[in-house]
Amino acid sequence: MTSEGIKHQPSCADPVDLKALDVEDARARILDQIIPVDGYEKLAIRSALRRVLDETIISPVNVPSHRNSAMDGFAIRGDEIPAENEQAEFTCVGTAWAGHPFVGEIAAGECIQIMTGAPLPDTLDTVIMQEQAEYDGKVVRIGGKHRAGQNVRQAGEDLAKGGVVFEPGRRLTAADLGVIASLGIGEVVVRRKPVVAFFSTGDELRSIGEPLGEGEIYDSNRYTLYGMLTNLGVDILDMGVVEDNPDAMRAAFHSAAANADVVITSGGVSVGEADYIKPVLEELGEITFWKIKMKPGRPLTFGKLGDATFMGLPGNPVAVMVTFYQFVLPALQYMMSGQRPEPMLLQAVAKTAIRKRPGRTEFARGRYSIDDSGLLHVEVTGQQGSGILTSMSYGNCFIVLPPEQGSVEPGDVVTVQPFNSMI
Repeated sequence: MTSEGIKHQPSCADPVDLKALDVEDARARILDQIIPVDGYEKLAIRSALRRVLDETIISPVNVPSHRNSAMDGFAIRGDEIPAENEQAEFTCVGTAWAGHPFVGEIAAGECIQIMTGAPLPDTLDTVIMQEQAEYDGKVVRIGGKHRAGQNVRQAGEDLAKGGVVFEPGRRLTAADLGVIASLGIGEVVVRRKPVVAFFSTGDELRSIGEPLGEGEIYDSNRYTLYGMLTNLGVDILDMGVVEDNPDAMRAAFHSAAANADVVITSGGVSVGEADYIKPVLEELGEITFWKIKMKPGRPLTFGKLGDATFMGLPGNPVAVMVTFYQFVLPALQYMMSGQRPEPMLLQAVAKTAIRKRPGRTEFARGRYSIDDSGLLHVEVTGQQGSGILTSMSYGNCFIVLPPEQGSVEPGDVVTVQPFNSMI
């Protein structure tokens, strides 16, 4: 018996599926349908790290609030700097410390010793580093290789009073908290966090601590999803493992849609007889698309479940992480901030060969490094099967191979997307 006449459905083994979307098209369609969250809360700045700002921060003060020294040294008048090949002497009449300014008159030919951060008297405008001067406890001697105004921080040099510091939509970093604190502001208004419900599907899945029967595996997807969602900073609703039957799926969908802005599932989105995600979603909600020209991660379902956004990810562990980073993450970032994220893509020289057929985008897991000349190199992290999760653990980037790309040879230039640039 031959295989002639057998009808084949499109699958992940095919290099091209004409009914599937390109990666960029799928990402754009998702973002076009995402609505940023509304609602806000006021938080102490210590609690606002990684939260999205929902107000404009305007500086109520100058930062710094006064002219001050950028160095430990001696403050003089700039017009008393000697010519380049000459020297000058100044009588030191006092000292200014940070928080303790010098009070008194300073005549021509006089200077003060000054410490970093100390205010400059109005009549002085230049600081000579102590390492570039001779000081015997009373007289300071300097050369002429200096310029007026050096080593002085001007009032408002960092932030001017009344100026816009941060605008709504900014995800606050540790440095941002310090900047806000430098303004004397102790609370900020931030957007509420999106609520994300997620669950795994599959009768073969067992939770940690349960014994494994024949053909059963531990559910790792919920832990990687939990970790990625926690890094992003959303409110999480972990609904566990849902049985592979339509009634259990309907109940889980109803509960998730009633309590979350986004519903994420892993597994059950392919065309197998026990894959109920797609038919139940068609019954209760709507599907925008469910196939993408990519590897791994072809069967990704995107749609609506009531008012909630739905994203059904594949079941293989690596495919879950790839599709999360490429589609779920930008959607959630846009939902949180109202700003479309742009991926960071770098060029690197391949150290290893990568097999690929043209026709779809592939995301190989790689590890990049920088050589002594500053050139970026990358190599794959061993076997690249969609079930080999260690390829993600050992990697630090995706090697992004576009649809037109064929196999890669050592020395070829490829595009990499660092993991740490995404969250």
